[in-house]
Amino acid sequence: MSDSDAIPPDEIIAATAEDMIDIDGGPDDPLAAILGGGGLDLGALLEQASAMQAQLAEAQQHAAETLLEGVAGGGVVRVTLSGAFEPSAVVIDPSAVDPDDVEMLQDLVLAALRHAVEQVNDLHQNAMGGGFELPGLDMGGFGFGGPGV
Repeated sequence: MSDSDAIPPDEIIAATAEDMIDIDGGPDDPLAAILGGGGLDLGALLEQASAMQAQLAEAQQHAAETLLEGVAGGGVVRVTLSGAFEPSAVVIDPSAVDPDDVEMLQDLVLAALRHAVEQVNDLHQNAMGGGFELPGLDMGGFGFGGPGV
């Protein structure tokens, strides 16, 4: 556009809202469209976040107090872990002890430990994903499942 094509400042017409054309088809107030037009209730949002945090802390406490057992070799080696991944016991049946095959016993202990860790991971995943129901803990309102979902 050359200077000769420009509109002189005194010929510019003021546009009003009625003169505007909606070229993208979007709402006038995108935030209101996202929030449903009711506005953002920060108090309710903080209250929900606080309740969710309390329920999460309760779920973590319950998981930490839960004992899970990993088993290998048909039960000849057992490893017990808490939901906080704290080992609490290793039990080895005397029949699994062969002084000529220590490597087999080491493999069994490692397999039992891996099984126990897998169980703890499942506990955590189910607690957050809805497959593990904690008594009196309803996480359904937060999309995590739980009683009533």
